[in-house]
Amino acid sequence: MEKCCTCEKCNAALKETLSIIGSKWTFLILWNLYEGTKQFSQLQKSLQGISPKTLSLRLHELEAKGVIIKTVYPEVPPRVEYSMTDKGNNLKDIFGELIKWSNNCLK
Repeated sequence: MEKCCTCEKCNAALKETLSIIGSKWTFLILWNLYEGTKQFSQLQKSLQGISPKTLSLRLHELEAKGVIIKTVYPEVPPRVEYSMTDKGNNLKDIFGELIKWSNNCLK
């Protein structure tokens, strides 16, 4: 890995990244969305133990940071779907490496 020219720059970048993906449940929400577009209820079902309030908050945070996109369809009842943006998809390889590291090093 190439070392950054200033530690302050690296620290700031890591701090910003962790502010986006470091909250409880966020990694798992994103990991589920890599499978494809999902509705709120599908995410809640696949993330056993997450409260609707927490899921809603995390989705809102990820949308505000441009990592996911929320699409609301004008139907009755309204249908809302969440999917990855290009910015979010850029994290997929990093997440894969973290999972690989976990499988190899946390046994």
